[in-house]
Amino acid sequence: MQATDAPTTSSLDGLIDLEHYPIHDLDGESGRALIQRCHEQLADDGCVVLKNFVPEEALARLERETERLSPEAHYNQTETNPYNNAGDPERPARHPLNRFDDRTNGFVAGDRIGEDTIIRQVYQHPDFQRFIATVVGMEEIHQYADPLADLVVNVLREGCQHPWHYDTNEFIVTMMTRQSHGGGRFEYAPGIRSPEGENFDEVEQVLDGDRSRLKALDLQPGDLQVFFGRYSLHRVTPVEGQKERHTVIFAYAKEPGFIGRPERAQRIFGRMAPIHETLLKEGMNRSDSLAD
Repeated sequence: MQATDAPTTSSLDGLIDLEHYPIHDLDGESGRALIQRCHEQLADDGCVVLKNFVPEEALARLERETERLSPEAHYNQTETNPYNNAGDPERPARHPLNRFDDRTNGFVAGDRIGEDTIIRQVYQHPDFQRFIATVVGMEEIHQYADPLADLVVNVLREGCQHPWHYDTNEFIVTMMTRQSHGGGRFEYAPGIRSPEGENFDEVEQVLDGDRSRLKALDLQPGDLQVFFGRYSLHRVTPVEGQKERHTVIFAYAKEPGFIGRPERAQRIFGRMAPIHETLLKEGMNRSDSLAD
């Protein structure tokens, strides 16, 4: 099921706390104040967290929904560096490109998430999209054209972790729907790299255990996060206990037609969609020169 930019008529009332987060009325006084708060958070460290974005009743429905979807997750275990590539044998072993760590987690691909789900209704809703676009300072944003990576549920069970990495997209929007009993802590180094350079020296310090520039978030179910993960090194620490950690990933891009790298789709979802197989044959280019 490929996501489109087609609007939906479904209402966000009851799915989002519109009293505290009036995303349906961004031109009103409360809406403008909300955007101002978000911009201040972004300017501070490239991250916005809106606590209790989803009201309690809707949150219970969302948790049941991701719990129902979670058996569809493809689990993979691999050794990965922060750049999700093969490393550089011409550089020293301790160089960030050659620092690999265990990544074990599961992802429910977008084509497993139906049009009737709450999370897809929110993902496709024009008010939600306009809100996210305004927060990140863009005229408009576009749903991924990638049928696997457009809307994803990240499922972490005991022992799973997502080690230090960057996101492929400039920003990412997530919502936790279920917290684990322990672990699963989100940590990040704000703006440690930029389109102008990788800043390998400071990245190496973080990988060596230097926490001086790190921030950590105590995310809870119902919290919405907007995060510039293309430039901020980040990780999720190993999950502890029998309760899975579920997070919905709403993937948007500043240009229409965004497709993730075919090899990344194979690694994360265990398969490719036809569009990935086509790109694998034809090749693809990124808009910046950063390592993926």
